[in-house]
Amino acid sequence: MGKIAFVFSGQGAQYPGMGKSLYACSAAARSVFDQAEAIREGIKSLCFSGSPEDLKRTDNTQPCLYCVDLAAAAALREAGVPCDMAAGFSLGELAALSFCGAVSPADGFRMVLRRGALMQEASEAAGSAMAAVQKLPNQTVEALCARYQAIYPSNYNCPGQLVVAGGRSEIRPFLKEVREAGGRGVLLPVSGGFHSPFMADAAKQFASSLSEFAIGAPSIPLFSNYTAQPYDGDPKELLARQIENPVRWQETIEHMIARGADTFIEVGPGKTLQGLISRISDKVTAYHAEDEETLSSTIQAVKEHA
Repeated sequence: MGKIAFVFSGQGAQYPGMGKSLYACSAAARSVFDQAEAIREGIKSLCFSGSPEDLKRTDNTQPCLYCVDLAAAAALREAGVPCDMAAGFSLGELAALSFCGAVSPADGFRMVLRRGALMQEASEAAGSAMAAVQKLPNQTVEALCARYQAIYPSNYNCPGQLVVAGGRSEIRPFLKEVREAGGRGVLLPVSGGFHSPFMADAAKQFASSLSEFAIGAPSIPLFSNYTAQPYDGDPKELLARQIENPVRWQETIEHMIARGADTFIEVGPGKTLQGLISRISDKVTAYHAEDEETLSSTIQAVKEHA
């Protein structure tokens, strides 16, 4: 086995009940949730029993995902699974930043609370949405975006999948053109057009709020959504720019593979990233850990191949 990479789930992967069995089975996971609960009362019940509608709100989604992502990673570390490098998808990058030692879990949670609130405000002001476009080359999707005043490429996920952000008045005509071009477009369960100019005000305000926090260099190589390269320079600038710029996920995974990663573990709700990684490269193995069952099976699989 080569190097093991942890990848932290992003917004859109949330579901009611997430994290509940992690809390029950792992002391390290419990510590993550309990510390967050002391900062924002009710976060555990929101994760464990919140409604889909509650969890769809960005100001709820982001702190909940942060907890579940970080709890899953902490449970793996508790079990002796090493992490040689890390990346997080959008919100997941903040959980990864904490796991890699650049910021304390408590301050990371406070940062996410601020980020989620700002992005929720920006979403409500902009009236924007996101859609995943499949079965078309990136260049074709980019050309279609250019035909509209406010449709932007936002997540370069894997070959044949590019997520766009757009104004609600334009997104459906855009998706009609996608279908006419032979592609498939699916609206995503998020509350706004993230990683696009719709988030410019949120990015500016978040950059200002980051001055309140001490953020150091990661002790584990951490790849940035904004550059698709390991963190280098001011982490605060990378975190702020990430909000209003595309997530370069395919490039990120390709660079991690080039640096020796051959085993990826998605930590957090769902297995979206696991699926994307499998489409990016057929030369790597991908697992996920989101609950007691998948945590146990992933630990066993990694140890068998060590």
